[in-house]
Amino acid sequence: MTKPSLPELLHAAVTAVGGMERPGQTAMAEAVTQAIDDGSHLLVQAGTGTGKSLGYVVPALAHGERVVVATATLALQRQLVERDLPRTVEALHPLLRRRAEFAMLKGRSNYLCLHRLHEGMPQDEEEGLFDQFEAAAPSSKLGQDLLRLRDWSDDTETGDRDDLTPGVSDRAWAQVSVSSRECLGASKCAYGAECFAEAARERAKLSDVVVTNHALLAIDAIEGAPVLPPHEVLIVDEAHELVSRVTGAATGELTPGQVNRAVRRAAKLVDEKAADQLQTASEGFERLMELALPGRLEEVPEDLGYALAALRDAARTVISALGGTRDRSVQDEDAVRKQAMASVQNVHDVAERITQGSEYDVVWYERHDRFGASLRVAPLSVSGLLREKLFSDRSVVLTSATLKLGGDFNGVGASLGLPPEGTVGTADEDLPSWRGIDVGSPFDYRKQGILYVARHLATPGREGGRGDMLDELAELVEAAGGRTLGLFSSMRAAQAAAEELRGRLDKPILLQGEDTLGELIKNFAADPETCLFGTLSLWQGVDVPGASCQLVVMDRIPFPRPDDPLMSARQKAVEEAGGNGFMAVAATHAALLMAQGAGRLVRATGDRGVVAVLDPRLATARYGSYLRASLPDFWYTTDRNQVRRSLAAIDAAARAGDGASTG
Repeated sequence: MTKPSLPELLHAAVTAVGGMERPGQTAMAEAVTQAIDDGSHLLVQAGTGTGKSLGYVVPALAHGERVVVATATLALQRQLVERDLPRTVEALHPLLRRRAEFAMLKGRSNYLCLHRLHEGMPQDEEEGLFDQFEAAAPSSKLGQDLLRLRDWSDDTETGDRDDLTPGVSDRAWAQVSVSSRECLGASKCAYGAECFAEAARERAKLSDVVVTNHALLAIDAIEGAPVLPPHEVLIVDEAHELVSRVTGAATGELTPGQVNRAVRRAAKLVDEKAADQLQTASEGFERLMELALPGRLEEVPEDLGYALAALRDAARTVISALGGTRDRSVQDEDAVRKQAMASVQNVHDVAERITQGSEYDVVWYERHDRFGASLRVAPLSVSGLLREKLFSDRSVVLTSATLKLGGDFNGVGASLGLPPEGTVGTADEDLPSWRGIDVGSPFDYRKQGILYVARHLATPGREGGRGDMLDELAELVEAAGGRTLGLFSSMRAAQAAAEELRGRLDKPILLQGEDTLGELIKNFAADPETCLFGTLSLWQGVDVPGASCQLVVMDRIPFPRPDDPLMSARQKAVEEAGGNGFMAVAATHAALLMAQGAGRLVRATGDRGVVAVLDPRLATARYGSYLRASLPDFWYTTDRNQVRRSLAAIDAAARAGDGASTG
């Protein structure tokens, strides 16, 4: 039998999911197939509505060898595992003559731990009783969550936290889950044979397609101990998120509370001398942290250096002692010891990393109103790590609706450790070769959307109110008849705008934080007059096609804060190497976020609307053209009267449409 062609396979898959074949999807599938066949690397920009998940799922299933797909959001993981993969596998089965297997795999702490559930969480002395179910009164929210988790453990097949609806608090989940460092290991655990995390790993080993998240991919790359099964092809969806996820996984943190927990956990398992040494070091660190002021530490101050060295040495002593003693009087000793070891090991590793003072790390203090001060350390860049760990042994396809910034892929490529497109490696330096392809979008952005820049407004300052911006916002929302997604550069700005407009307009204004994101989006979509205001974290998760979202407003260009220790350090490093730090770091960061934000407007072929940027710099500053070139190709104007007329017309058409559909 002849091998089925890619168009045949794609047609069968698109039909199965009830979609439409699009030229961009076909171009993407062909490029992905070629990259897999060549063992090369590919960056694909595929606009909203392209159907990009099938653009890589079909080549992945046709490949026949194992493929790992890593995504950033839970929504896309669910779409792949619950909708796209099951239907596509069935549709391709007659053509491929095999039924491909697929599985989801996440980090261990995402799965219910039966040992924790049944044996209880090793408790710290001052945190109450040993049995968490007794410690949490059944009438309390925590108690109710834990009882529900116990019932759920009998019904769930996966033990995956994301399969539990409604969900539970982080505090409740922490009582019934373990990190990989705290895990006893299947061979030593009484529940090893029934372990949900182990079962997920086994399913992944037997699967053709393994769906995971960026966080696990990052851990797999950083820790060196493979978590993912061997694979020839890696597909990274939502690839614009990858650098920040890898940075997060490679960031270490020390807080007084965390160090105190390590002391309490270890104290009952080691001799008094070792416990006292760690206690003394912990108290010294805590005294210093009380005085810590937020900001970057270009050099570790002498007193902090001494405190960290004392912590590191005391932690090392405790780790040695933990390994060599047994105490039968401690209930469930192996679990208690494993948890103590994990806590102390983390303190040791972060203290040692900061003490060593690598030029490739950035160290800073943070202060949180609720949690106090923390000491953090993160890599100055993850590009070298990604180049070495991601692109060396496999073909990598990276895709997103926003990878092409300012007109090319090189900005995103550089952040991923890739040389400029078309660079050929030398005998001395084996550079990953790659190509970028933009397969476009099925939407006619120039006819469907307007990009309006409020050029007449004052340039936003660092602090202080923006009365003219709030006036402009109120007028735009009024003209649009509601239907507004407000995307703000800070929570404070979102709250101020919501408060002001609730007093001025007779429109419901929803605010991020006042309900769960899912509920907010559902209520926003249900009523066209409703507006939804929030911050950067909202920008990624809103998919509201139709008349409920016809105006997307950004209050200002979302540059990183000038006092952001990591971003400012990265900018300075580029400048010291002779590059343009502002464009490479701040402008790239802003371009990605603005492209994601603007992408909320047009989600279907019938959508119409306006993206309004209330920051004149997008029209007047030199970098404005770079940022505009990173956005969808909307019709562009700075005419405030024109945009009000357009919004009023779009609102009138939507109302007429609503009347027709309900009449």
